[in-house]
Amino acid sequence: METRVAIIAIIVSSPESVSQVNDLLHTYSDAIIGRMGLPYRQKGINIISVVLDCPQDTASALAGKIGKLPGVSTQTLYSK
Repeated sequence: METRVAIIAIIVSSPESVSQVNDLLHTYSDAIIGRMGLPYRQKGINIISVVLDCPQDTASALAGKIGKLPGVSTQTLYSK
């Protein structure tokens, strides 16, 4: 199956959702090239960027599951 590089930007504003985000990222770890997380304490949020190389439906599934968590926003960008 054809793979694409994707970047998922994640903003977590609910501390209760942090462990669930990490659990989902661990579940999809085979597709993850790298990730970077930044705590922004002044705003009380965590910013995470995740780079994947996988089929588009896999990246969409991960972003969708993360985006459904309370206090979490996601945006995904795909390579051509």
